[in-house]
Amino acid sequence: MQSVTTFPKQIEISPVLQSRYTQSAAHPKEFGEYISDHMFVCDYRNGAWQEPLIVPYGDMSLSPCALALHYGQSVFEGMKAFRLSEDSATIFRIEKHYERFKRSLERMCMPVPGAELFKTALIELIRLDRKWIPDTAGASLYIRPLIFASEGKFGVKVSSEYRFVILTGPVPALFSKPIRVKVETEFHRATPGGTGFAKCAGNYGGAFYPTQLARQQGFDQVIWTSAGDNPCVEESGMMNLLFIINNTLVTAPKSDTILDGITRDSLLTLARDKGWKVEEREITLRELEEACRTQQLQEAFGAGTAAIVAPIGIINIYGVDYPLPEVTPASRMFALRDALNDIRLGKTEDRFGWNTLV
Repeated sequence: MQSVTTFPKQIEISPVLQSRYTQSAAHPKEFGEYISDHMFVCDYRNGAWQEPLIVPYGDMSLSPCALALHYGQSVFEGMKAFRLSEDSATIFRIEKHYERFKRSLERMCMPVPGAELFKTALIELIRLDRKWIPDTAGASLYIRPLIFASEGKFGVKVSSEYRFVILTGPVPALFSKPIRVKVETEFHRATPGGTGFAKCAGNYGGAFYPTQLARQQGFDQVIWTSAGDNPCVEESGMMNLLFIINNTLVTAPKSDTILDGITRDSLLTLARDKGWKVEEREITLRELEEACRTQQLQEAFGAGTAAIVAPIGIINIYGVDYPLPEVTPASRMFALRDALNDIRLGKTEDRFGWNTLV
């Protein structure tokens, strides 16, 4: 494990006068229900990052003309920290998250904070609010780094001022039961040359409408496909999508329309380490429909920071429900999930160097 113990002297830390922590936060039941005591804040102006601060969590003053509100320059990351003991915790794959954060910011014409600032801010923030990390099985401390355009002008322009914020909060495990998903062919999450690979706010806002329509029809999420006469399967909701077809783990390749998921990458690494056959390739909707119809599709699941693994029980394609084999504790997706959790919780050796000790 990597361990960083010193924190730059120029970064001021303001302790809270009274913690908002309660015992109910140790057993969160809803994602985003609780927010920890502190947050990291650093402004960008005059072409440089200014004094970084860790302050009590609270509201911020923002101009109604802040450019993020009008033109969408807003990028975030989703990460997690895990409790090892009362005195130690780990943050999972800081470097990989930073790389994705950097690519997203560059795509949105936004300044990139230094890797050391990003990493050190995370470590000190988690160290201060370590007690907020739940020890309930499957729960963790969610970490949300966010940068948005804060300049107060309404002219159409790239902002010259930004605010970098990191906040955290305890979250439960998600999608413990198999979900019903609908293949979406009318609406598209991303197109080639767009921002599909970036974690920018507009990608999520644009996905709400078709997702709400699907939920009104009794589904939990949608499967996004590419445009064209022979569409390919891309993601499920805001998660990467993986299939086990004829004993092969198959997922769509990374592209500018698909988010480079850190959980996806971790699961694929573990699958290959276990000797599984893994294919990163295009999966046409026709192939998926045929695999469902002939029962060659053995498992399907979403993979993401929030859910880790979200088992899929039914896939609806062109109005037809295709039930998948029953999800059981022996399902292979859970072998990957458990192997990943064991590394993050320090139960097995971190041979890949994914954990940063706090």
